[in-house]
Amino acid sequence: MHWQTPAFIGATLLSWFLTKFVLAQLKNRAILDCPNQRSSHKTPTPRGGGIAVITVVILCWAYPASQSPLLLAILAGAILLALVSWLDDLRSLSIVIRLCVQFLAVGVTMAFLSNEGFLLQGHVPVWLDRLITFLVWVWFINLFNFMDGIDGIAAVETLIIACGLALLFASTALIGLDSWLPVALFSAALGFLWWNWYPAKVFLGDVGSIPLGFLLGGLLIFTALKGFWVPALILPLYFLCDATMTLIRRSLKRQPIWQAHRQHFYQTAVQSGKTHAAVSTSVFLAGILLIAMSYWSLKEPWFALAIAFSIVAFLLRWMSR
Repeated sequence: MHWQTPAFIGATLLSWFLTKFVLAQLKNRAILDCPNQRSSHKTPTPRGGGIAVITVVILCWAYPASQSPLLLAILAGAILLALVSWLDDLRSLSIVIRLCVQFLAVGVTMAFLSNEGFLLQGHVPVWLDRLITFLVWVWFINLFNFMDGIDGIAAVETLIIACGLALLFASTALIGLDSWLPVALFSAALGFLWWNWYPAKVFLGDVGSIPLGFLLGGLLIFTALKGFWVPALILPLYFLCDATMTLIRRSLKRQPIWQAHRQHFYQTAVQSGKTHAAVSTSVFLAGILLIAMSYWSLKEPWFALAIAFSIVAFLLRWMSR
């Protein structure tokens, strides 16, 4: 739509200015992420810049959400998660509380998905499909949070997924969602990335990464429910592979999977001497290819998926060298 270009520019600038403002407030209140043995940064850095990102998304989604009960439920869930995650940033809430709130946000939103299709396309009973959808969504929220561990990487991944979804939504009316929704996420992440690029002046914090994972996961799941599960799988494929493979490795070693660590592929890359900027740039470049593969999958799904896995395998190999 003709209005989306100026809206995109305005949202990006708003995100930039709001992040600058939030950064000053975080510094004044000494809300800092101090380095420890599990960190990938070396100096105390303000944590909570995601407040600006989520504020911009709320403003951009407000009107579309007012026209759709589903979008309103998703937006309400994101706001709830942002509020609780901000408390977690300030005083470290227990994992039980955090998971209960995630279950609530996902569960309530899924009540509005009853007529939107099935994740496994009808190959399993309805109750099992809904259970799997629920677990996948909760897993994606936490996966996105796990992967927010070096400068720029979560913002870059948001740009990749949002750009790919915007292209898909604009290319086919069968999905039934306005491309402005992912464009708004792209704008919010782009304005924030200026401050989060290496060396980062501010981190997202859980207040940013948790609701972003919820929103992106929701749009990806909705896309899959409509039958476009291949592009929905391809776009976040790097994050999915890195987080899942790391979880499996830690489980096999009988290490607590819920504890913070530095064993993700991207963290290993930084520990081996690669800069945060080099690693996040590699994720961005691979992401451009994944966007192309997701679009190509509309015509050649299996071939595009195979190439997408090859791209991610090459990226993981480069990170672990």
